[in-house]
Amino acid sequence: MAVQKKYTHLVSDAILLMVALIWGFGFVAQRVGMDHVGPYTYNGIRFILGGCCLIPLVLRRTGQPVITGKKQINVWKAGLLAGVFLFAGATLQQVGLQYTTAGKAGFITGLYVVFVPIIGLFFGQRTNTGTWVGAMLAVLGLYLLSIHGGVSIAFGDLLEVIGAAFWACHVLVLGYLSPRTSPVKLAMVQFFVCGVLSLGVALATETISLAGISGAAIPIFYGGVISVGAGYTLQVVVQRTAHPAHAAILLSLESPFAALGGWLLLNEYLSGRGFLGCALMLFGMLISQLWSLMKKNKS
Repeated sequence: MAVQKKYTHLVSDAILLMVALIWGFGFVAQRVGMDHVGPYTYNGIRFILGGCCLIPLVLRRTGQPVITGKKQINVWKAGLLAGVFLFAGATLQQVGLQYTTAGKAGFITGLYVVFVPIIGLFFGQRTNTGTWVGAMLAVLGLYLLSIHGGVSIAFGDLLEVIGAAFWACHVLVLGYLSPRTSPVKLAMVQFFVCGVLSLGVALATETISLAGISGAAIPIFYGGVISVGAGYTLQVVVQRTAHPAHAAILLSLESPFAALGGWLLLNEYLSGRGFLGCALMLFGMLISQLWSLMKKNKS
């Protein structure tokens, strides 16, 4: 039995590592895609594709009950609310990528794991020492990564920081909504909402052409089908059997994979100062996630 459990954890860890790799390299696809289409066009198409990828999973899980003991919320209302927050976070991330590197965007976006417990304080949620230690390390890392010769932060990095705050709000909204409706249906609806909102803004502000979409076909396919559709599905399925600490560590590797992808495919370069900043941010993310798990194991 112990051998079976160990094997299950190894398989889960391998899949979660692949998810982190997929999401990390997704930042590269997002940057490359904007060589051909605008940020709203890219997000609109990729999130609609991602929503379509979840349709078979939703149909397969139609008969499965939601968590009992909580007042249920209509999935369309829940998806609309979650989709608005997703749209805000994805928009800031995508627009910010026009002014910063894929690697920096990956690390800064990862700050949402530090923001979640801090924002949660305003809604009566408790936090721990690890949150504050992680936040201080993350702020110091952000300073080293994004602030040079003064106190102003680079514009693209600022957009990514604000986006990370919206990603954190999105996580908190999902944490409230998921037990009260079908989580997979909720994910599908929020992807469609985000996609439709993005395309609406694109129609008003960007020039959409078949040539541009065709040129961005591979990055759009990766961002929609691989990153959103397959990445989310794998995460949902495998986190049922994954060790929580392993999952936290492995999914945090999304940020280093974004930097690796930027270096390998886009010739992006981090200075020694920037590398140290990224390391501090990563440690801050890990401490913020793992502190409570470590305290729980000790007790």
